[in-house]
Amino acid sequence: MEEKTKSNLIIIGGAEDKEGNKEILKYVCSTIDKSRDVLLIATVATEQPKEAGEKYKRLFHGLGVAEVRILDVSHRYQAEEIENVNLVKEASLIFFTGGDQLRITSILGGTALHDALKNKYEEGCTFVGTSAGASVMSDTMIVKGLDEESPKKCTLKMAPGLGLLKGVIVDQHFAQRGRIGRLLVGIAENPGVLGIGIDEDTAIIVNEQGSFKVIGSGAVYVIDGRTITYSNVSEQYQEELLCMFNIKMHVLKNKNIFDLNSKEPMEEEAEA
Repeated sequence: MEEKTKSNLIIIGGAEDKEGNKEILKYVCSTIDKSRDVLLIATVATEQPKEAGEKYKRLFHGLGVAEVRILDVSHRYQAEEIENVNLVKEASLIFFTGGDQLRITSILGGTALHDALKNKYEEGCTFVGTSAGASVMSDTMIVKGLDEESPKKCTLKMAPGLGLLKGVIVDQHFAQRGRIGRLLVGIAENPGVLGIGIDEDTAIIVNEQGSFKVIGSGAVYVIDGRTITYSNVSEQYQEELLCMFNIKMHVLKNKNIFDLNSKEPMEEEAEA
C-alpha cells in the first residue's frame, strides 16, 4: 500500500493549476490510497454539475486515482436519497467544486446527506473545497460583498457555512478579485474570528493540531481583529467608508505555517 499524507481539511482559493505541475491537485491525491480509496466529487455548488464533475474526474484519473465518483445533488430531495448518502459513506476524500457557496448550505442543510457529511468528517475523511467550496468550510461564510472597492459599512452578506473550520471566515480568489475590503468588513463585524483570504492556485492544509500550511503559487492573508481599538461599523449611515484602528494582518507564502490556536505564523515546519 502506498504511503499517504495525513491531512484533514484542504481549502483552495480557486483556479488551482489544472494544466501544468498541478501541485495542489497532486497533494490532494496524496492524502488517499489512489489504488483503492474512493474520491468523491461534490458538485452541489455549481449549476453545471455534469461539466464540472467530468472535468475533475478526468483530472483525478489522470493523476492516478482509480476510483472517482460524482455526487450530483441539485435539489433538496436528492439530499435525502439513500444512494447519495451511501456515496458519502463510501468516500475517503470529498472534493467540493466551485460555484455558489449558498447553494451548498441551502441544499444540504438539515438533510440526511448533511448528517452523513458531518459524520464522515468526524470519522477522519479528508474534505477539500475550492472557490465556493472553500468559503463553505468555515462556520461563518461570506456570501456576497463588494470586490475591488474600499470597505463600506453593511455591504457584506454572510451566512452559516458547514462549520468544519471553527473561528474563521474564509474568502477566495482573494488578490485576483480585490477582496481585501470585504474581508475587512467581515472582521469589523466579527472581530473575535480570524479572516483568511486565499489567492488563486493557493491552498491551506489544516491538520488535527489546529495549524495550517500554505502550498501553491500565491499568498494567504490572515486578518486578526482582536487588537482593534476603534471601528465605526454599525447599521447607521450604511454608505460610509469603514474605519478601523490597530488591525493586524499576516501575509504567508508557500510552506509558511500558521497556528490557529496561538494565532501566530511561522516561516516553515521545523525539521524532524
